[in-house]
Amino acid sequence: MEPRDDLTALMGLVSKGDRDAEGVLLNRVYGELRSMATARLRSYHSMVTLQPTMLVHEAYLKLSGGNGAKAWDDRRHYFGAAARAMRNIIVDELRRRATHKHGGDFARVELHDGVGAVDEIDADWVLDINDALGALEREDERAARVVELRFFVGLTESETAEALGVSDRTVRRDWLYAKAWLKDALDGSSDLVAVGDA
Repeated sequence: MEPRDDLTALMGLVSKGDRDAEGVLLNRVYGELRSMATARLRSYHSMVTLQPTMLVHEAYLKLSGGNGAKAWDDRRHYFGAAARAMRNIIVDELRRRATHKHGGDFARVELHDGVGAVDEIDADWVLDINDALGALEREDERAARVVELRFFVGLTESETAEALGVSDRTVRRDWLYAKAWLKDALDGSSDLVAVGDA
């Protein structure tokens, strides 16, 4: 059995309540989840106290929680759910911290392809993008997923294409569209971001 097929089979067993399969699944996906967490937290190091291991564990708990959300169609579906869980955890942490200390001396940065290399990001700006992403999702769900995976999770163009099951070219087109859409959405009410290429 191919490793990817095996992973899909494991997910099927987990969705049926197989506790042994759940442990095997975690062992199989842990490395990739940790890489995703490490890449994303690098950009938020001065704003959140989360460590990659903690983010992976919290995301995994959300994915395998008791609310019946254990049915994943395939590897892409699973890692898409993981990306969403990580995004929500990071945004919740930023909101929690913002209630304790509003403002700060964060650098304004652009939304660009080298997202993982950003040293500091303005917490309010990230929260604005997160909020705007909900509106973008209603207009173009795939473009919103591209932003989620590229910006919030830190995946490359190729990794995003694989996660979404589309071509690199499609991701590139969605990324350009989403950046323009977010620039338009955020410029009307805020000067927090200039969306464009680095």
